[in-house]
Order: sequence, then C-alpha cells, then structure tokens
Amino acid sequence: MGEEDTKVNEAGTETAAEEQESSTSKNTVTIEDAGPCKKRVSIEIPEETIRQATDEQYKELGREAILPGFRKGRAPRRLLEKRFGKETSEQIKLKLLAEASEAATKDLQIIGDPDIKHEEIEIPGEGPMKFDFEVEVRPEFELPVLEGIPVTRTKLEVAEAQIDREIEQMRRLAGMWTPRDKGGVESGDQVIAEVSIKAEDAEEEDKLGETQIFVRANGFVGAIPVEKLDKLLAGAKAGDKKETSVEVPKTYVKEEYRGKKVDISIEIKDIKWLKPAELDAAFFERAGVENEEELRERTEDGLQSRLEQQSRTEMTEQIHKYLVENTEFDLPLDVVAEQAGSLLQRQYINLLSRGLTREQLEEQMEQLRAGSEEQAKEQLKTFFIMDKVADKLDIEVSEEEINGRIAQLALSQGQRPEKMREEMARNGSLGQFGLEVRQNKCIAKMLESAKITEVEPEKKAEKSKAKKAKKTAKKTAKKSDSAEKKPAKKRKSTAKKKTEE
Repeated sequence: MGEEDTKVNEAGTETAAEEQESSTSKNTVTIEDAGPCKKRVSIEIPEETIRQATDEQYKELGREAILPGFRKGRAPRRLLEKRFGKETSEQIKLKLLAEASEAATKDLQIIGDPDIKHEEIEIPGEGPMKFDFEVEVRPEFELPVLEGIPVTRTKLEVAEAQIDREIEQMRRLAGMWTPRDKGGVESGDQVIAEVSIKAEDAEEEDKLGETQIFVRANGFVGAIPVEKLDKLLAGAKAGDKKETSVEVPKTYVKEEYRGKKVDISIEIKDIKWLKPAELDAAFFERAGVENEEELRERTEDGLQSRLEQQSRTEMTEQIHKYLVENTEFDLPLDVVAEQAGSLLQRQYINLLSRGLTREQLEEQMEQLRAGSEEQAKEQLKTFFIMDKVADKLDIEVSEEEINGRIAQLALSQGQRPEKMREEMARNGSLGQFGLEVRQNKCIAKMLESAKITEVEPEKKAEKSKAKKAKKTAKKTAKKSDSAEKKPAKKRKSTAKKKTEE
C-alpha cells in the first residue's frame, strides 16, 4: 500500500485518499460512525484504476485464452470481450472490491468480514465505481488502574456435610434410571416424550419423535431452552400432553430460533427417576478404595483441592467485576449474538478446567445457553476488556504453555494429550483455549499487586446469624408490645361499658 492522506471534516468523518500499488490514481475513502462498534465505509474507485485493472485482466487472459482460428495468445481483445466479457467483468469487480475494502479498513480493528453486497455493485460504463458497506469494529475504551485492585479471599475448610453431599453425588452418578411406577413427574426425573416444535415463521411443525428430556428448572426440549420446565411437567403422567410457548433469547446460539416465539408440544411416554447406587463392596471397588472410611478421606482431599480452586475463582470473578464496573463502552445486539458461540466455547473450556463431571458440565452449559441477553453482553464485554489487559500487560502464551495445560486437562479426563489437542483443533476450540490460558495469566499478574484481604467464613456466618437473631428479637419485642397493649384496650372498653350501665 502506498501513501495515505487523511482528513477529518466538521462532522467527525474521516476521509482518506489511498494510493493503490497497481495505480497512480487514489481511492477516496470516507469512514463514519454507524452506531456502537460499527463503521460505515464509503469508497470511490477512480475510472483510471478500473481501466488499468481491466487492461491487466484482459492482458493476462489474452496470454492463456484459445479461440478458434487463433493461436494461443493471439486472439484480439474485442473477441475476448465478446467471449469472456461477463465473467471477466465479475472477476475485475471482485478484485477491485477486495483490494479497496482491505486498504480502507487496514487501520480499523474489525470484527469479522465487511458486509459488502457484491451482487448489487456493478462496474459503470464510465466514471468512478462507488460502493459502501458497514463493518463491526472492536470497542474503544480506557482501562481502569490495574494495580492494587481490592480483593477478598475466604478461608475455606471442608465440612462433614460437604463430604456427605459429595458421596451422595457419587452414588447418583453410579445410579440407575428406574421407571417411576407411582406418581407423576418430579424435578430431576428423565422423561421420554413425543416432541414437536414450531417456530413462528415456520410453515409446518418439526416433529422430533421420541426425545429424552431432563426435568430441570432451566431445561431443554430438543434444542429449545425452556424456563421453569420442572413446573410445566410437574405431576404429569405417561399419556399426558403438555404444551407451552417460548420466547427464545435474541442471543441464542442457534440462529434458526434466535429471537423467535416457538410453540412446543410434549406427549409423555415414559418417566424415570435416578436410583442412587448402594455403598457396597462393588461401589468401593469402582472408586478404588477399601471401605467407606478411605472413601471419605479421599473425598475430603479432593474437596480441599476444589475449595482452593473455588477461592481462586472467587478472586478472579472479583477482578472481572472490578474491570467491568470501571470500564464503559457500548455493544450492539448483533455483535452479542454473533459472539455467543465463541463465548460458549470459552465457558466450556473454563468449566472443563475446573474438573467437573460430564453430567455437571452439561447441566452448567444448558444454563449458560439459556442465559439472558445481559449475561451475554457482560461476557462479551469481559472478553474485550481482558484482551486489552493482555496487550497492556504484554501477556503472551507460548505453544509450550498451551500444550502443558492440555496435558493437565487430558490427565484429569483420562485422555491422551495429543488426542485431546487433535479434538480441540477439529472442533475449533483450540484457539479459544489459548485465549483462556492468556486470560488466566492476566488474572495471575493482577493478583500479584492486588490488595487481598482474608475473610474467615465463620465470621461471615456469625454476622449473618447475629443479624438474623437481632431481626427475630425485634419481631418478638414488637409482638410482645402489641400483646400487652391489647388487654389494656380491652379493660378500658369494659370499664367504659360498666360506667354506661
């Protein structure tokens, strides 16, 4: 690319005259704001540039084209234009559009590709070719101070009740789905049902056939997120039919349902409940322990490690909250929707790194998919902020670091590192994984200079307990005072009655 002269007019519009390498003429470029994180780019390609590009294209075509009655490279241009005119004109147009748009946006931090409507643009018979398009750009903002961020860290200890809950969860994971012989559907059940869904703009309903549904507060019927699904199906029995309508979030990952009203019909065929496994010899053998005592010890060690990770996660969330609350910029809805897929991938990697089971992972992901528009905006905002933080702190991630983290994950998941990396590369999550590793390094760097205050969980509990006791005492005193006043009023009323008599 050659020289570039930029002028800003009174309206704040940037006008750039850009010199193309293949031409002495310059394109005229105007860049205007078109909303949050969006620019409108208008380009005028001079007639001379078009003519030179056309001459070069036909010159190249003339060297290769073979026409009847002419040797290779000897066919006259007028015949080439007659034979290949339409196709060649389209090639010239696309080449000019690509070169001009790339040069015009080279200094913009664009997201995705420019939205150029190629089919609506034609090379004019004479004069310049004019076109415009909109492009989404990264938001511009200033970061808050990154040193001395106030953070609290809770000292966490494993309680016996936690060990009990963890072992109960193990029993459930090793349990069996058992037909529910009595009663109707309960929360946590598994339902097999004939399902049909119909989006508001669809001509016919989509019959999914027998579908497996997990009854949760925020569950899914097919690909559709349904809030209060447990209440919709509560008490239903085999043969019952339930219907509902759902307003799918505008940021939902599946575009065919995004922002639409969807009617859902559920005809229940079978109901199952999860029967936990018994704590017997077979269970201990599968867990790799001798008895219940050893199972509890191993569970306590695992929980302690998880609590330490939880403490780290809490501090990370505080850092994120500080950055989001102290950074201001707008995000358009279409950017939120387009980035929803990659955000879900990043969340998936984050959950995976916490060592959750597959069932826990799926449950968390279901809730994330059904997340509100505000949550999606906050996640996207955090992504842009952390990306800028990484640049400011000069944080980079090497291939060795990525491979090391993959090896750790593979070990926790019982897989081979090379196989996990291949799978990530295949499903497109490897790049997102690298971003997650870089973000973790950013958090670690900020925590080095953070003002960390340790908080005892007992103090929190005692404070909450004291507050509750104070509230209860206040209510009791109020009731007592009210009870004392009532007899007095009654006595006064009786005395008055006797006087009247």
